[in-house]
Amino acid sequence: MSDTHPTPTFMILPSDGEETGPAVSPLRPGQNPDAIAISGQWTLIRRRFFSNKVAVFAGIVVLLFYAIGLFAEFLAPTSPTLAQPTFTYAPPQDISLFVTGEDGTRHWEPHVKGYAMTVDPASLRRSFAIDDANVIPIGLFVEGVPYKLWGLFEMNTHLLGPLDPTQPMNLLGTDSLGRDLLSRLIFGTRISMSIGLIGVISSLIIGVTLGALSGYFGGWTDIAIQRLIEVISAMPTIPLWLGLAAAVPIAWSPLQVYFMVTLIVSLLAWTGLAREVRGRFLALRSEDFVTAAILDGSGQMRVIFRHILPSLTSHILAVVTLAIPTMIVAETALSFLGIGLKSPVISWGVLLQDAQNIRTIATAPWLLIWPSGAVVLTVLAFNFLGDGMRDAADPYAT
Repeated sequence: MSDTHPTPTFMILPSDGEETGPAVSPLRPGQNPDAIAISGQWTLIRRRFFSNKVAVFAGIVVLLFYAIGLFAEFLAPTSPTLAQPTFTYAPPQDISLFVTGEDGTRHWEPHVKGYAMTVDPASLRRSFAIDDANVIPIGLFVEGVPYKLWGLFEMNTHLLGPLDPTQPMNLLGTDSLGRDLLSRLIFGTRISMSIGLIGVISSLIIGVTLGALSGYFGGWTDIAIQRLIEVISAMPTIPLWLGLAAAVPIAWSPLQVYFMVTLIVSLLAWTGLAREVRGRFLALRSEDFVTAAILDGSGQMRVIFRHILPSLTSHILAVVTLAIPTMIVAETALSFLGIGLKSPVISWGVLLQDAQNIRTIATAPWLLIWPSGAVVLTVLAFNFLGDGMRDAADPYAT
């Protein structure tokens, strides 16, 4: 007897019983007809997730932001701390690809236009305009300000920059000290994206551990943990952040402040996850596979972390994905209010500190538009990604 499975065909019968011919098989040519039936849960989750095009695109955007943060030194056109006092509040420059020669012909030469500066005789304030006659050639993989990639490799190659390093190229404009906003935004991506990831990992450990213990043991353990969650949830967020931030010593280094802000944010973000994990444990602790593990001699910690918790992995991943944008917004809000990260640390919240007065916004609106746009885009991408992962976590739902 042959072990091969014949590919099934389906007949469509009209009401009078006449055959209309074979319908198209739902299987791909050469595919085992039992493949769908024997697919594991993770295979079904992966298929459902990749069928959601919006979630896949959002995931690509999220990975792109993390790649920008990882290679910030290489991607930034110049140093984020390099001040250009001559070009304070200089407007963004557009990239042009063609140059018109003296004979009227156009040829390929990527470039930006330089600045023309004027001084108001009454207020002595400088203002900038784009000078079409000043052509500054730009290129890929150009030499510029030296840096250490990841603090290890000495390099001076930048992905994009002017061929003449002494010429200005500010694609998103400059701030009050003449620092290139694009370079600062790229370096801010590293801090803002990583603080969300580290904060979520911290809250994940706390929330999953306490939620699992609360749901599995019940009794006084459950009562104590739930009362702790209620106390933390009842605390006003902003005053608590203010109090914890005020406790940070002024003499601390920017790195120490960074980890303290991460800890502050994560200490207030684990309660929701803990309650969700508790509810799942309450539902699963009486299941047959848990009883079988206990009868087989498994200890309580092994039952919790080896048998019950893995069944919640897909749900926890979806919750974590939705929690990361909350962390990013919290850091941005803290830094914007001046109780989070401070200069010389660069984050999106620190960049938004420059847009706290109307005069600055009127003079240089790009200082508000680009950092806030990065926050909005990241939060939307994470939300769409989290929605897709949450739907994929339950592949049997209609």
